[in-house]
Amino acid sequence: VQLQASGGGLVQAGGSLRLSCAASGRTFSNYFVSWFRQAPGKEREFVAAINWSGVSIDYTDSVKSRFTISRDNAKNTVILQMNSLEPEDTAVYYCAVGNGRRYTHRRRVDGYDYWGQGTLVTVSS
Repeated sequence: VQLQASGGGLVQAGGSLRLSCAASGRTFSNYFVSWFRQAPGKEREFVAAINWSGVSIDYTDSVKSRFTISRDNAKNTVILQMNSLEPEDTAVYYCAVGNGRRYTHRRRVDGYDYWGQGTLVTVSS
C-alpha cells in the first residue's frame, strides 16, 4: 500500500485547509485511517481516526469542533478538513492505515501498518 498525503500549505490563523490521503495498491476496506502530526522538536501525535465504515470517529481534544475526518472507500481516500486553524496546528501531517482489529490502538504510533510521506501545514499568526 502506498499512501499519498496532500493539501498542506501556508495559511493565516483562522483559515482552513483540506488534507487528502489517497491509497493505492490495496483497498482501504476493513482498515482504519488516521492522521497524526509532528511539530519541530516534538513527538508525533495523534490527531484523528476513522474506522472502515466511518461510524467510529475519534479526535484529539485540541482539534475537536475544528477538524473533521471523513472517508470515501470507493475512492480509497480520507479527508481531514481543518477549520479555525491556529499557529499551534503547525506541523507535518501524516496519514496512516491500520488493520481494523487494532482500532483500539488507534492513538498509538505503533498501531499502524502503513504511513504516508507527510504534508506540511504552516499556520501564521
